[in-house]
Amino acid sequence: MPRIVMEGIAETTCDEGRRLVLCIEDAGVDILHRCGGNARCTTCRVEVIDGDPGPVTPAEEERLGRVEERTATMRLSCQIQVRDELTVRVGRRLRDNPEMGDAGPRPIEWPADHPLPPDD
Repeated sequence: MPRIVMEGIAETTCDEGRRLVLCIEDAGVDILHRCGGNARCTTCRVEVIDGDPGPVTPAEEERLGRVEERTATMRLSCQIQVRDELTVRVGRRLRDNPEMGDAGPRPIEWPADHPLPPDD
């Protein structure tokens, strides 16, 4: 089970193939995910400090391509299926954005052996 370190916050383990956003949330971190894990916003973004987060999905690339301050290590945690130990910096949390009221709709679980996003 890969270890996930959320820099300066906490660490946890995560089932291989599970969405990173769910691992972070289930570790008690109030990461934002306003679109419910559908790569339509960037509130669940993380900076990958160490480890291999896997390939960028087409939906993730399209959405991150519109971020002016995008860095080479910026990823959407809803689009990362954990396969390796990771160290990440969580970008946005509810505690820092209380006006949002809640973190957003919980992203769905996704089969670990299927790529994100779903093929239509």
